[in-house]
Amino acid sequence: MVPNHSERALTATAEPPPQVRFATSPDRYRHWTLEVDGAVATVTLRVDEHGGLVPGYELKLNSYDLGVDIELYDLVQRLRFEHPEVGAVVLTGGLDRMFCAGANIRMLAQSSHAWKVNFCKFTNETRNGIEDATEHSGQTWIAALNGTAAGGGYELALACDQIVLVDDGSSAVSLPEVPLLGVLPGTGGLTRVVDKRHVRKDRADVFATRPEGLRGRTAAEWGLVDAAVPRHAFGQEVAGRAAAAVAASSRPAGARGVPLTPLARKDDGDHLTYPYLSARLDRAGRRAEITVLGPHDAPPADPAAQGADYWPLAVTRALDDLILHLRTNEPGLGIWVLRTAGDPERVLAYDAQLHALDGWFADEVRHYYKRTLKRLDVTSRSLIAVIEPGTAFAGLLAELALAADRQYMLEGVYEDRDDDAVPATLVLTPSNDGDHPMGNGLSRLRSRFWGDDPGLDAVRARLGEPLDAAAAAGLGLVTMALDDLDFEEELRIAFEERASLSPDALTGMEANHRFAGPETMETKIFGRLSAWQNWIFTRPNAAGPDGALRRYGTGRKGDYDLERV
Repeated sequence: MVPNHSERALTATAEPPPQVRFATSPDRYRHWTLEVDGAVATVTLRVDEHGGLVPGYELKLNSYDLGVDIELYDLVQRLRFEHPEVGAVVLTGGLDRMFCAGANIRMLAQSSHAWKVNFCKFTNETRNGIEDATEHSGQTWIAALNGTAAGGGYELALACDQIVLVDDGSSAVSLPEVPLLGVLPGTGGLTRVVDKRHVRKDRADVFATRPEGLRGRTAAEWGLVDAAVPRHAFGQEVAGRAAAAVAASSRPAGARGVPLTPLARKDDGDHLTYPYLSARLDRAGRRAEITVLGPHDAPPADPAAQGADYWPLAVTRALDDLILHLRTNEPGLGIWVLRTAGDPERVLAYDAQLHALDGWFADEVRHYYKRTLKRLDVTSRSLIAVIEPGTAFAGLLAELALAADRQYMLEGVYEDRDDDAVPATLVLTPSNDGDHPMGNGLSRLRSRFWGDDPGLDAVRARLGEPLDAAAAAGLGLVTMALDDLDFEEELRIAFEERASLSPDALTGMEANHRFAGPETMETKIFGRLSAWQNWIFTRPNAAGPDGALRRYGTGRKGDYDLERV
């Protein structure tokens, strides 16, 4: 993750900036350039050394911080939506003999623990997005390593489908975090080496403890790269692989892309509002009250022509931005209350349209919503869904209830409120049974009923049917169904109880409960990040005043407590 040999570690800890914005656009990039030549896009990393997100470090040797990765995430999204003609993406470096030196050490050394963990989580999600583009969008990513790829630089290459290393006698790939910093490759490097590239575990052990890494032919022989090519033949090798990827791609020739126009977000400090989404921040209660709004109109005849305003896409973009904002800028809000509002029938109409539609645009919207829900799944916040009159937990939006740790549903209506209110219902559809799989490869519905096939079959038998509180509770789709005499009191107790518990214990508990069923490379990466990287980053051997992370670049090795724990 971190081998920037020109940097000196800091001894002070600086807090992150008060607000980080995740919305950006190519005209604001400082670190990346994108060139599109027909069906091949070339993405070049040339980091602005003085373009760090916060003061206190220089991004030398193409090392990166969160700001660099925010731009990369935006770039990956735009390639999928704005460039349907692209079938191959070549990722390369803009410096001579240096692809990327990894995450910036001074940035990590001066950052709080929470900042480091959130940084690693976001970069993991971005790399998963690259892999998702290769697997599901027909945009094959090829890493063209024009020089050394170390730590996070090699992890970035590992996210690509193919890796070509220039064989010039000096360029290498390496994961030097263990020997140099006393930490781990925090964006999935160890897992991808053995699970994705199938490197033998003994070789992986040697590689991860060898700070200089491996060069050329040996790196290719061990499976760390797909090819090591002399500099004079490097461009031809990469171009040939890109042409083969384009020939095998499902991307449509001649399709018009959909611009991802700027998000409309208003923030007055205690309220954030987007089209179709709002959040009220209750800092005293340590919670965010999030409401997702259903569509105003019926589905359009041509969703792609509506572009970024197409309701499922607009909701997804807003939800994605809100999750990132709250996760990074509001760490004290440990409870997220999920509500919906609107006409369930209109939600169901969009749900049915998106489920049935073929074509690249519908595919991208489905996969973007899937990725955003996955981001919600791995967010270390308690998620509580509240289902009451006026809500629209149906189809696409029912997925939010299934993602929650608990679901509270009101039986009937509030007797002392609107006389025209009708009881809330929950409507599941075929889209909830597989369109938006979790990181474990299962739908949230199947994960909920893991090991209970009769229970799952009972729910499947009633897909499309509006379920009142009694029916939803009987099927096991809600945690509690309560009348109006008890409903608000039970919610109050649940919120206060949750706010009183240890955030650390809750993070571990929720991460264990949310991913029933099979293990995948994705769940391994996030599980190990949440547990081991979280632990290792706080240990004195790495983060203490005499730890390796603090001493790196000073010429002194870390002073280790040598007892195994």
